[in-house]
Amino acid sequence: MIKASQFFRLIHINYVLMKHGLDEIVLATHLFRPIRFLVYLSPWHWLKRDKGSRGARIRLVLEELGPIFVKFGQIVSTRRDLLAPDIAEELAKLQDQVPPFPGDIARAIIEKELDASIDDIYDSFDETPLASASIAQVHAAHLKDGSDVIVKVVRPDIKKRIKRDIELLYTLAHLAQRYWKDGKRLRPVEVVEHYEKTIMGELNLSYEAANAAQLKRNFSDTELLYVPEVYWDYTRRNVMTMERIYGIQISDIQGLKDAGVDFKKLSEQGVEIFFTQVFRDSFFHADMHPGNVYVRPDGRYMAIDFGIMGTLSNKDKHYLASNFIAFFNRDYRRVAELHVESEWVPAGTPVEEFEAAIRTVCEPIFEKPIKDISFGRLLISLFQTARRFDMEVQPQLVLLQKTLLNIEGLGRELYDELDLWKTAKPFLEKWMSEQIGPRAFVNSLKKNAPWWIENLPDLPRTLQTALESTKHQAKYAKQQAEEIKQLKRDIHRGQQRTFIAISASAALIAAAIVYGLDGFEPVMIGEAPALTWLLGIFALYLFIVHWPNGKD
Repeated sequence: MIKASQFFRLIHINYVLMKHGLDEIVLATHLFRPIRFLVYLSPWHWLKRDKGSRGARIRLVLEELGPIFVKFGQIVSTRRDLLAPDIAEELAKLQDQVPPFPGDIARAIIEKELDASIDDIYDSFDETPLASASIAQVHAAHLKDGSDVIVKVVRPDIKKRIKRDIELLYTLAHLAQRYWKDGKRLRPVEVVEHYEKTIMGELNLSYEAANAAQLKRNFSDTELLYVPEVYWDYTRRNVMTMERIYGIQISDIQGLKDAGVDFKKLSEQGVEIFFTQVFRDSFFHADMHPGNVYVRPDGRYMAIDFGIMGTLSNKDKHYLASNFIAFFNRDYRRVAELHVESEWVPAGTPVEEFEAAIRTVCEPIFEKPIKDISFGRLLISLFQTARRFDMEVQPQLVLLQKTLLNIEGLGRELYDELDLWKTAKPFLEKWMSEQIGPRAFVNSLKKNAPWWIENLPDLPRTLQTALESTKHQAKYAKQQAEEIKQLKRDIHRGQQRTFIAISASAALIAAAIVYGLDGFEPVMIGEAPALTWLLGIFALYLFIVHWPNGKD
């Protein structure tokens, strides 16, 4: 059931769409389709309205609807192969050109968070922001020691607005899961949960600062990626102070050309950075849109904005690497088997059929440069295959999928002849060899060497304790086995006694009946019929000879 506040939010969304001249989107929905004809009778349809270009109107709608919708626009803006050029150009402005909030408000937030005056913290502070995004905006400043820094400040009241839209997404997700035929398989509620965790993490700049510090350590021994320094003394939940970097935004193709950057090398290093983060570190930058990636004149990558980071479990990494390698080797049988083994498709899925479907989708993309591959069409085909075989969406991989799309968008811009498969395959094969086989064994020994050194002196005592524990357990198990045997014997004796008692009692009752019968002239032994004697003797025999005595 949609809450009243959520209903009004939906109404507001439709109002914003119509306000910016996107009436056709509203009227194409199921709710308004029956009254679509009324538009042609309304005065605003007769009057010409100059609301700007189509792309500008879409951008304005996303900006007015808030951060969740801006994030959506940012993601879509990297997919120029799926968008008309005018829309792509406008959505690209969402990456760092969202309307800012006043500088005096930013100053007040900083002073409240750091519990000090701006003049006591910074030697200079520019109230005009360098960039303004959906969650926060960035100001230039200098520390008292002369360090050139940026100060990132979270937008005021942004958390309340995000929670409102997240609640709406949850409502829509529950409805979809309940009434949509693919809802259960696609698990929209879990996807929203994952997205909520991600975007709420962006609101905590201390969390982002910790992510930056971790990523910087991960690449401290390589020249592939530079991550700016965090100034922890001037960083809090709503404020972060970080080293200011200078470089060429990766979307500035002409600027890169003027700097003499090698585009082929740059694109290949971008792929290497991505796979290193995912498979070596299990910690990757998951918001790699062009606004967050810069390049130094010497060709070294620089990254900013670490609010969204992804992680993978060892199981996920092994599964993904095995799949990638199987794809690169065109081993579609193995791809199908991996999906079944991981239970991402039902256990009873016919592997041969699944293999054929995957081959049909993937075979056309090989031996082609990125510019000739339509990943949009490929994703649609894979989605149709997933529906056919009831493959479930894996929420933990949503960020990885999003990042892959961003990487592809950057690849198209930099070097459209890049062979993604040839670039990635050697890296993945090396990683797999380090995880399985002799090299993996040696690496495991190195990794666990400190533990062995620490615990080796206690090893004899540990072994003795384990042996004593094993003996005790064996003795206890033997005792338990004997008790179970005895219990079985007791049950068997009880069953025998019950049977004999019933049989003997029946014989005695029969004897009594025979003895008391009128008009019956049996053979007599003494004063009782012979049959009575026989039945009584039989009952006595059962009690004396066959009654269990409790001994084995």
